Amino acid sequence: MLRGPATTNFWTDDLDAAKRWYTELLGIAPYFERPGPDGAPAYCEFRVGDHEHELGLVHRRFAPDGEASGVGGAILYWHVDDLDGTLAKLLSMGAKEHQPRIARGDRFVTASVVDPFGNILGIMTNPHYLATLSVSR
Repeated sequence: MLRGPATTNFWTDDLDAAKRWYTELLGIAPYFERPGPDGAPAYCEFRVGDHEHELGLVHRRFAPDGEASGVGGAILYWHVDDLDGTLAKLLSMGAKEHQPRIARGDRFVTASVVDPFGNILGIMTNPHYLATLSVSR
């Protein structure tokens, strides 16, 4: 059911500073950026590693209510073919909703749950994951 990690998101209070830091660390600039509804920087994304896994930096103002503001707060999203079916299965197995299904635009849809052991598990449909997978095959 889990096809592989699609995007790892890290929260930040200063997206511009984080973008500069990760650009220097990785030696590449983000390939994708999106402003928030107010036009201020909201999100940027890097393709990292041999399989071009995605590392996203998200301004903390978009974090779910109650999200940790200290160490932690990252959610690894796994690409799934059927987000609604996978979410229903996770909930039926005792997971609790962390963040509901959210359409992010451009066919990106995310949700996350807290598993019975207290871990956050993110799931998403992500057209970039499928495009990358088809190229690597």
